[in-house]
Amino acid sequence: MQVRTCWIRIAKRTMRFIAAIAGYFLVFVLPDIEAHLEIKRSIDLNDVYVPKVSQRRLPTEVVPTSYHLELKPFIGNDKFKGRVKINVTWMDTSDIIVLNAHPHLAITKYDVRITEASLEEREKGLPLMAVNVARVSRRSSWPSSYAIHLEQMLKKGTSCEVDLTFTGNITTNDTSGFFKHEYTDANGQKHPFLATNFRLDNAQTVFPCMDEPPYKATFKLSVQRPKNMTARSNTPLESSIETTDEPDLVWDHFTKTPQMSTYQLALIISDFESISPTQEINEMDGRKLEIKVWGRKEYLDSLKSIPNKVVWIMNYLQDYFNSSIVLPKLDLVAVPSYGATKASDSWGLMFFKESELSSPSIWDTAYELIYQWIGQYITPFRWSDAPVNKALNSFLASMTTVNLNPDEMEGKWPLTMLYSLYYEFAKIEPFGRVGGIRNEATSSKMELVFRMFNYTLGKDLFQKGVRNFIQQNSEENLRTFFADDIYSRLNDVAAEREILPKGLTVNSIAGPWTNRDRVPLVTVIRNYETQTITLSQKVYLREAPRASTPKVSYEWDIPVVIISQEKLNIQESCLLWLTKGNKMKNVTDIANENQFIIVNPEEIGMFPVNYDSCNWKMLSQYLQSPDREKIPVLTRAKLLHDSWNLAYSGELCFKIALNMTLFLKEERSHVVWEPVFMMIDHVGRRIEGSHVHSKFEAYIRTLLKPLYEELSRTVEPNEPSWKTHMRGMAKNFLCRAGYEPCVNEARDQYKKWLTDKEPDKGNPVANEFICPVFKWGSEEEWEFGLQRVINFPQNSPERKQNERTYLLKSLAGCPKDTYKIERLLNVTFLDQNGNFTDSDIQLIFVTLSGGAAGYTTLFNFLTENWDTVKQRFEDKKHLLYRIVESATSSFSNQKGLDIVRKLYESHSEEFLPDLINQKPYKMEIREWSKKNLPVIDTWLMENLPREELEAIKAYPITTTMAPTME
Repeated sequence: MQVRTCWIRIAKRTMRFIAAIAGYFLVFVLPDIEAHLEIKRSIDLNDVYVPKVSQRRLPTEVVPTSYHLELKPFIGNDKFKGRVKINVTWMDTSDIIVLNAHPHLAITKYDVRITEASLEEREKGLPLMAVNVARVSRRSSWPSSYAIHLEQMLKKGTSCEVDLTFTGNITTNDTSGFFKHEYTDANGQKHPFLATNFRLDNAQTVFPCMDEPPYKATFKLSVQRPKNMTARSNTPLESSIETTDEPDLVWDHFTKTPQMSTYQLALIISDFESISPTQEINEMDGRKLEIKVWGRKEYLDSLKSIPNKVVWIMNYLQDYFNSSIVLPKLDLVAVPSYGATKASDSWGLMFFKESELSSPSIWDTAYELIYQWIGQYITPFRWSDAPVNKALNSFLASMTTVNLNPDEMEGKWPLTMLYSLYYEFAKIEPFGRVGGIRNEATSSKMELVFRMFNYTLGKDLFQKGVRNFIQQNSEENLRTFFADDIYSRLNDVAAEREILPKGLTVNSIAGPWTNRDRVPLVTVIRNYETQTITLSQKVYLREAPRASTPKVSYEWDIPVVIISQEKLNIQESCLLWLTKGNKMKNVTDIANENQFIIVNPEEIGMFPVNYDSCNWKMLSQYLQSPDREKIPVLTRAKLLHDSWNLAYSGELCFKIALNMTLFLKEERSHVVWEPVFMMIDHVGRRIEGSHVHSKFEAYIRTLLKPLYEELSRTVEPNEPSWKTHMRGMAKNFLCRAGYEPCVNEARDQYKKWLTDKEPDKGNPVANEFICPVFKWGSEEEWEFGLQRVINFPQNSPERKQNERTYLLKSLAGCPKDTYKIERLLNVTFLDQNGNFTDSDIQLIFVTLSGGAAGYTTLFNFLTENWDTVKQRFEDKKHLLYRIVESATSSFSNQKGLDIVRKLYESHSEEFLPDLINQKPYKMEIREWSKKNLPVIDTWLMENLPREELEAIKAYPITTTMAPTME
């Protein structure tokens, strides 16, 4: 797509915009807002952050140039023998060679001989001298080091051959190093196979080497294998030679590899068979890549479509990168019972779980294949440089998929990914409870930054930058990269066209976007009289900062893309930059006073946008018109998502946000509906326990009922997954809101269990029906579920313990009626009948804290039975603390906080030290309710159908609660 300039059009209005907008790319990502973010795959990010890679670095005086490795794995007792000849060169004067060798690798022989004298000695015509080994050593502080101490100092330019013989252990309990597994065929016969997985630093468990990414060398591999098995490695087989002393074994010799790191070396010895594609791979760089897919014979039928899929993807990638993978062949192997959490995508030889390789997914396969270029042809200089290639490869896989098979993406990228990021980065303390997702979030941010540059630089320039990145050569021609190199290459091509404003570089723009656990909020205020727009930025937060929250004044260089009601085509938009140091920027409006504008369509940048109330009003009215779908689906979703989140965070009046939902009565795009489900959950939890909640649930029913009924009329056996997902989400939220057909269906299904003569032998009811029954059903139905937990068989092979856990959590977390919750607390806690453990009690208490009826009833129970509670946990102070915390942590109104404090004060000597001072009262929630509940209530009263309001009056929710949130 050509980068489009807007100078002529904007010059008429005295503004100068830099233009550049490309088409959009979509990718499937997990929709869960708190989970997420990306499936853990490949080497890089997830492994890099695990502190398993030695922080020790090898000395730089001696470097390897080639390895000749021989392996004899079939010697019995899960052992292997090996010999390696390493050619090394002196970069500086030294008398020591330091290698990586795992402590379990037994080196039985060693020898060093000079193969080339130093430059100085060659110039003098001196003959090669002999070199002697003084000793070898391993440091106790660095057990994986193996140092060869020489008797002589060798000068720069000297080359030696290090000859080592060794014995090692074959791994049998996981898939690292040199591992052995087996599979069983249909006849019950076992078939062993051996393979390698050298990431991140597992090559040193198999042979002595310099096991760090920058030490590249050529490899010549020879391996001994049984005649009835096949060996595959990075390069093609050069020769096979039988030996007379071992007639059942064959030596396979593979052609020499290009220079590569030790972690890239790969080998598999198996009886697998292969299939080849029927389609042609395009010739590139004078090469035509040979592709084969391998697997056990009985599984090949499941792989029959994969070779052509690989050809399809590889042809696309070769064209995009304008490069082959350099190697002459590529093998993809479906490994039975492959235990690694990610595919092993070594150069020219890739190992997958069987289900992963046979998957029809384009994205998963493309993601791994891209590593043949970025991660294999060009490699991280250090493992700490690897996160960038995970993010870049993920973006490129998305682009590949959307171009080859857009239906696979189902239109949810990047919004679903952004929902998670916006939610997490807008917290007062990002990652406070789920720090484990920080690394994945960082990768997702990088991926979205690449997407942003693909738009703002233009697709062609971005592609040129990626090609330059892959083809860049370091001074040593080792094809390595540092983390910042991709941004430098993109900046080079941007500078050629003067795409960026003066003073900005791709590197300086990218840094704040990727390094900060925050995102900006851009506010757009239009002056309709002067036809100007004021743009401003600030840190986006979903909650009001507390007094103790450190103040931050982050700023970003933000690409601001604007489209107007008159020209909603993103290709006709214009781009300007809201730069750091300019908190506000005034520009000429591109639309008249009767037309809306949209900033950041398609989520080009990673930021929400707020508007003045007039622009929001025009957007809401247009979305309710027949022209609604002229606004692209991702942009409709963004507008809805931004409005809800901005209202939740106090930046926008809830009336405007609710008005933005009115068009949903006609909207059927699952992409647009996705943020609705999220915000129903968030807002519903915030207002639960108030008099507004029942009206809010009624509005949810009016929104979701037409959608669900329409989706239910068109159930198809092979329907797209988005449709199944949306139907399930609509049904779930309707059930939670008390939609009568849903509740009746759940109760009908539950009746199968209720009337079962032997109900403890198994649960015939799907989990989706349990919660609606416990929430909206009768006391008898709920009591039946409680008895199933009490009588749950302890040692039955047919029943799993997680079934009991699910029932117990549902019994506690689903009901809105306090008498059910009181009954649960009395039975599980006061009766002490031995059916419930301390873990069960803690689970119940924590679950009850999630809803107003639960934590209110729990608090009353704790107050009335304090002495019993204290006595039971007298020797378990930590459990007592958790119980008290669960019972008191959710109150947010003044009445609630007062009675909580009264409880603390009346039992202050009995609580854990300083407990009352550690209690976070979250007073900001009270202010939130005071500000927003009346607005939400008024809007619902004006917009709910009369019959819904009358139903609420006729059938009020009967729960006995302590102080409400009002």
